[in-house]
Amino acid sequence: MGEIKVSPDYNWFRSTVPLKKLQYPVYWDHLEFCDGFRKLLDHLQLDKVHLFGASLGGFLAQKFAEYTHKSPRVHSLILCNSFSDTSIFNQTWTANSFWLMPSFMLKKIVLGNFSSGPVDPMMADAIDFMVDRLESLGQSELASRLTLNCQNSYVEPHKIRDIPVTIMDVFDQSALSTEAKEEMYKLYPNARRAHLKTGGNFPYLCRSAEVNLYVQIHLLQFHGTKYAAIDPSMVSAEELEVQKGSLSLSQEEQ
Repeated sequence: MGEIKVSPDYNWFRSTVPLKKLQYPVYWDHLEFCDGFRKLLDHLQLDKVHLFGASLGGFLAQKFAEYTHKSPRVHSLILCNSFSDTSIFNQTWTANSFWLMPSFMLKKIVLGNFSSGPVDPMMADAIDFMVDRLESLGQSELASRLTLNCQNSYVEPHKIRDIPVTIMDVFDQSALSTEAKEEMYKLYPNARRAHLKTGGNFPYLCRSAEVNLYVQIHLLQFHGTKYAAIDPSMVSAEELEVQKGSLSLSQEEQ
């Protein structure tokens, strides 16, 4: 359904699951979400943050960066299996009717995007986990997220062109079409690209080691600045060089 994570420091990606995870409330439009997320950052006393967003979370992260462009609150973006225009789902005409639908019908819509063919055990575990998460959501939560996912909207790139971006996607089957991926590349021509050979819709769960490595490399560019997200006491430059070398070898093998 889309994940969005805030990284004011290095700790959140040292383990697969963050120590604290916030569940955002029911929002029915992107402006309402952005205003609520801004209030959250204010409450946490966070000036600017690095955002990791997957699927809908990545789209909302872009919209928040766009929303705050006059007084920037986003220092960088990592967009995983994300998109820049909701029209790719061809559901904009139904977006305003999700609130009327019963839970079972909304769940069926979401589950239709999950992989149905054979997958490896880690991907199967990730799908099972997300199905459990789906079952825990109420009708209004499901309807609001589908509304945000399909409501007619697109990212205005000129408002966030100065934000460093890493685009992360997978080569195997996912809910994101090839056209949507190409559109992201066009939107962010200077973005770093992080490709995973496999991972499906949830690489941050089933390929967490690779995803965390890409996140570390993305954040390395801010080392030594006011908005550094890597604590020097927790990781050495030599360690990151070894990790980058391992990643390069992995990419060559792919």
